[in-house]
Amino acid sequence: MVKRVIRFYVDGFRSMASWSRTLWIIILLKLFILFFIFKLIFFKDTLNTKYDTDRERSEHVIEQITK
Repeated sequence: MVKRVIRFYVDGFRSMASWSRTLWIIILLKLFILFFIFKLIFFKDTLNTKYDTDRERSEHVIEQITK
């Protein structure tokens, strides 16, 4: 079943026009930049560096939400 789904999408991608393939590559590249690169640069994991336990992290988050 999984093979059939993968084959369906691969065949569909192959049968596209060249401009639409280029458009999909640009879209996927943009999504990669948004979700992976920006996460590494802008959204650092401060909860794990500042707090040692899950309880301290949860208390901090609750405090920030209820302000």
